[in-house]
Amino acid sequence: MTTTTPSLRVMVVDDSNTIRRSAEIFLKQAGHEVLLAEDGFDALAKVNDHAPQLIFCDILMPRLDGYQTCAIIKRNARFADIPVVMLSSKDSVFDKARGRMVGSLDHLTKPFTKDQLLQAVLQYGRPGA
Repeated sequence: MTTTTPSLRVMVVDDSNTIRRSAEIFLKQAGHEVLLAEDGFDALAKVNDHAPQLIFCDILMPRLDGYQTCAIIKRNARFADIPVVMLSSKDSVFDKARGRMVGSLDHLTKPFTKDQLLQAVLQYGRPGA
C-alpha cells in the first residue's frame, strides 16, 4: 500500500509498553513522527509541549483514565480540535458511546493491526493542524 500521506505528529497514550512500541513501529514505518505517553498525566504535559495532530488514547490506565484524559484535552480551547481515537480491549457499545461523549472520534479495539492503525491515521489525521 503506497500512499502519499503527509507526515503527521501522532501521540500514542497507553500504559502498556508493548502497545506503545508496536504503534510506534507501525507509525514510524509509515513516515509519521511519534510521541509516546504512558498515562494521562504524561499525555497532557506532552500535548501542551508538542501539539500532536492525532492522539490514540488507551481507556484503562492508572491515575487518569482515557476518558478523563480525552475530556481534559477537549475542554482546552488550544487542543479541542486535535482528533482523539480511543484504544481499548473493551469494545462494547457502552464503551464506544462513552468515548464519543468525551469527544473521541472513534474506537480501535486492541490488539489492532498495522492496517487498522494506519487507516485511522488516514481517516482522522489532520495535516498542518
